[in-house]
Amino acid sequence: MTDASKTKKGLNRRGLLKGAAGSLGLAAGSGVITGFPYVISAEPKVLRYLGTAVNEGDDIAKKCFADTGIKLEYITATTDDVTKRVVTQPNSFDVLDTEYFSLKKLVPSGNIQGLSAKKIKEFNNITPVFTKGQLPNGKKIGDQGTAPWKVLYLEGAGSKVFSKTATDFVTLIPTVYNADTLGIRPDLIKRPINSWAELLNPEFKGKASILNIPSIGIMDAAMVVEATGQHKYADKGNMTKAEIDLTMKILTEAKKAGQFRAFWKDFNESVNLMASGETVIQSMWSPAVTKVRSQGIACTFQPLKEGYRSWASGFCVSKGVTGQKLDWAYEFVNWFLSGWAGAYLNRQGYYSAVLSTAKANMAADEWAYWMEGKPAIKDIKAPDGSLLEKAGAVRDGGSYDDRMGNVACWNAVMDENDYMVRKWNEFIAA
Repeated sequence: MTDASKTKKGLNRRGLLKGAAGSLGLAAGSGVITGFPYVISAEPKVLRYLGTAVNEGDDIAKKCFADTGIKLEYITATTDDVTKRVVTQPNSFDVLDTEYFSLKKLVPSGNIQGLSAKKIKEFNNITPVFTKGQLPNGKKIGDQGTAPWKVLYLEGAGSKVFSKTATDFVTLIPTVYNADTLGIRPDLIKRPINSWAELLNPEFKGKASILNIPSIGIMDAAMVVEATGQHKYADKGNMTKAEIDLTMKILTEAKKAGQFRAFWKDFNESVNLMASGETVIQSMWSPAVTKVRSQGIACTFQPLKEGYRSWASGFCVSKGVTGQKLDWAYEFVNWFLSGWAGAYLNRQGYYSAVLSTAKANMAADEWAYWMEGKPAIKDIKAPDGSLLEKAGAVRDGGSYDDRMGNVACWNAVMDENDYMVRKWNEFIAA
C-alpha cells in the first residue's frame, strides 16, 4: 500500500479547549463568571492513532485539533508491523488506520471493535465502491483479492466473524483508496508501454523493480504473469500453493537473469530509484510518481490494458476503547469524513471515501483535474503549495471512473499466506 507522506508530531496548542467541555460557566467565590468560557481544567481529548502514514500528516492533525479539540498522537509503522501491534498490543493504541486486506488477520484476534454505521453521519454517502463493489454510475468493478465489500461488516459488535450481508457493525469506516499500476520513465523508455508484461521485458534488464512487500508484490507479479500469458488465475488474491510456486519460479528466473535493479520497501526508495534513472519501470504508487515529477523529472503512472491493482483503508478502534474516548473516536471519524481531510488527500492523488464532502472542499478546477480527468485550467498545487502539474496537464489514467472502473484485483491476504511469504523470501534471497 501507499506510504505517501511521513509525518511530524509537533502540534500547536491552538484550540486546545475547543470542544473539551463546551462553554462552562464556573462559580468563583460568591459570584458566577459569565460572558466567556472560563475553564480551570479540562481533560485533553487525546487519541493514539496507529497507522502507516497514508492518512497521517501534520496538517491533518492541526486542522483536526482546531476543529474538534482532539489531539492525534501518531504511531507510525509499516503495514506488517501495524498488524503485529494490533494482535499483540491492543491496548497500545486507540484508533487504528489500516487496509481492508489486513482484516483477515485482525478480526479473528478479537482486538478491534467494529463501529456503528448509525453513528457515522456520512455513512450512506460513502462511495458504493466500498459498499456494493461498483462505481457511482453502477459499473461493477473487479473483485479478486480482498475487495472491501467482502469484509465490510461484522455479525455483531464484538464479533470475530465477517457478515455476508449488511449489518450496523462495520469493520473499517472507509477513508481512502487508490488504483495502483507501474511507474515508468517515458524519457528513457521512449516508446509506448501498455501492459504489465513489460516489467519482465529483457529490454529493461537491470532497470526494473518490484516492491518487496510480499502480500502486495506477489499481486503485481501475478498481473505480470497473467499478462505474459503464462497462467490465468482464478483469484490472484488467493492463489493455490501450485500457483504461488509457478509465480515465484517465473520471478526467480527473471531475477537470476538480471532483470531487477532493486526490490523497494518504502515510498522514498521507489522515488529515488526512479528519479535517479536506476530504474525505468517498476511497481509504484501514485504519490511517488507525483514526487518524482515535482523534481522536474518525467515520470508516468502508466495505465495498462490489464487494469489496476487496488487498495483501500479505513478506521476502527481498539477493543479497549470505551466511554468518553469512544465518543472522541466517533467525533474524529465523523470529522475526517466531513470533507477537509478528503480534499487534502485527493490533492495527493488518493480518492476520498465520501466524494460529495471532498468535492465541497475543493475548487472546481481542482476537482475537474483530479476526479474528472480534465486538463488543468491552471497550475495544480500540492497541499503544501508546491507545484505538481502545470496548466494543461491531464491526470495519468484519466478520470475517477476510468481508473477505479478498471480495477482488476485488490490487495489481499491469501489462505496460503504463510507459505506465500516463505516462498517470497526465498525469491528475495535467491
